[in-house]
Amino acid sequence: MRRQRTNRRYRFMNIGVETEKIEYKKTTGELREGIISLASMLNKNGYGVLYFGIKDNGDVVGQQIGDRTLREISQAIAIYLKPQIIPTIEHELVDEKDVIRIEVRGYEKPYSAYGRYYMRSADEDRELSPAALRELMDKQISSDILTLIPSPHQTLTFNKLKITYVTAGLTVDQSTFEDNTGLKNSDGKYNLMAYLLADENDISIKVVTFAGKDKTNIIKRNEYGGTCLVTAVDKVLDYMESINETSVVMGNHRRQEEKLFDMASFKEAWQNACIHTKWDKGNPPAVYIFSDRIEVISTGGLPIDLNKEEFYKGISKPVNVKLQKIFGQLGYVEQTGHGIPLIISNYGKQAFDIMDNFVNVTIPFNYEKKSLLATESENEVKLNAAEQWLVNNVKQNPYITITELAASGSYSDGYVRKMIASLKAKHIIERQGGKKNGRWIVIQ
Repeated sequence: MRRQRTNRRYRFMNIGVETEKIEYKKTTGELREGIISLASMLNKNGYGVLYFGIKDNGDVVGQQIGDRTLREISQAIAIYLKPQIIPTIEHELVDEKDVIRIEVRGYEKPYSAYGRYYMRSADEDRELSPAALRELMDKQISSDILTLIPSPHQTLTFNKLKITYVTAGLTVDQSTFEDNTGLKNSDGKYNLMAYLLADENDISIKVVTFAGKDKTNIIKRNEYGGTCLVTAVDKVLDYMESINETSVVMGNHRRQEEKLFDMASFKEAWQNACIHTKWDKGNPPAVYIFSDRIEVISTGGLPIDLNKEEFYKGISKPVNVKLQKIFGQLGYVEQTGHGIPLIISNYGKQAFDIMDNFVNVTIPFNYEKKSLLATESENEVKLNAAEQWLVNNVKQNPYITITELAASGSYSDGYVRKMIASLKAKHIIERQGGKKNGRWIVIQ
């Protein structure tokens, strides 16, 4: 709740008639009726203004305001108007008389007042029949809240998003780009989706690494937000790819390679979290890395018209329709619904913790990270991404030269020689024959 005193002076004692977005009440003795009007206006318009101290014909009569008046109004709204909203409550001076102005905005229809549902029609609050309520709920399910809520800032640019479109081979028409991508609401203002996709924003996208299996000790906190969501998604994917080490286990004359985690499963979990989270709740998705697992958490739970079994089968009910469409155009997501079944095939349904307001996806590590452990199996060898690249290349072409390796990987000759020395010391590769006619052997 925001409370303040505003001096507004009108020429006449009458300030106009009630509308679908404005309601007058003579005194706070009509608080119950006022809260009903707020719910009614929210259900019709997602917005409403209520005045106390003004008669329904617009005549200003004034409202007595005590020390607790504004607080009591705020508490009543919190208790009796659901889902909960945060009103702006102001003490204003109109024609030398005290009035109270309450402004509400909300997009989580339907709203109830005192357990009942109402809809605004002209200046009346009409109670909804069960059929009308179902229709309102159906409309809410199909609505795209991200495109309705105005952006907190209206000076936005989208150069990074446009570059991503061009990189994906799509044509960008500067004159129609914002309209075609749905970056503005019906009032012509940038919407919340535009804010997410803007070059600069205040959205935090974090990857947090902990020392053990709980959140007691933080090792590192990486921030990838403050920029276009598409860019932030890519940065997180790049980072996670960089830490996805390959473990090489030697034993019984056999060599076994294993990645720290399944990158495809993480990619699906992360992209789904960013596309389907309820961004209007103010809690962006995040990645938590523990010594034995990764957790990807998103806000909002499942859509109300999607149950768990449908979710597990990969049936998709997009929360943010236009945002998903943009990511689809850019090649990030498909409409096949294979992402959830992929994660389940690798880690089972237990990978998903589906709560009322959050979805948490757990991706266990295939082995525990060396850097987070005090001890390690003596026969286990870790390769970084560059070393693994080199091993793959000499597997494919045992006769490849150091110069050719350096050129194909954009590495210096010296760095390639350093990697070869390291792999030889780890007994991963060896050289048979001379410099000209020799070949590389990947030890099995």
